[in-house]
Amino acid sequence: MNGFINSFSDWFNGAPLRITTIVAIALLIRLIGSRAITKAMNRLIARSDKGKANRVGERARTIGALLRSALGGTTALIALATILDELGINLGPLLTSAGVVGVALGLGAQTFVRDLLAGLSMLLEDQYGVGDEVELLEVKGIVENVGLRITTIRAQDGVVWYLRNGEILKVGNRSQ
Repeated sequence: MNGFINSFSDWFNGAPLRITTIVAIALLIRLIGSRAITKAMNRLIARSDKGKANRVGERARTIGALLRSALGGTTALIALATILDELGINLGPLLTSAGVVGVALGLGAQTFVRDLLAGLSMLLEDQYGVGDEVELLEVKGIVENVGLRITTIRAQDGVVWYLRNGEILKVGNRSQ
């Protein structure tokens, strides 16, 4: 019985304890990072002019969500790679396979990536925001939602339009 307890203790103090530590550290990094991002975005909103607070708030919320998602994904990926290494799985062939799959996905997802990059640059340049009266792709109306991939506009006739950010080549903003 004593031998079983010693062998179990040796086993538990090995990989399971290290994996639990890796997961705990990853969760802690994500929690602290998310709180820091939220605090920074709230400070940005608080420092803005009263007239522009709503516009800055929308941009800050969107950029904050993007940063939190990037932090979560990066943290999870690093934790997963560390856990696989801890289990003795060789990451070389796995990363090579991921590279090939990444190229195939990249070729297939060009429009998706273009939409995301266009949405990010549009947000950073503050071309338009929620509540602005705009003209995009021959659609005139009020911006209802601004996302990284899609902008939602309610036209003057009441129709809701969903426009992919990668296809928006020119912007007319009557509110700026």
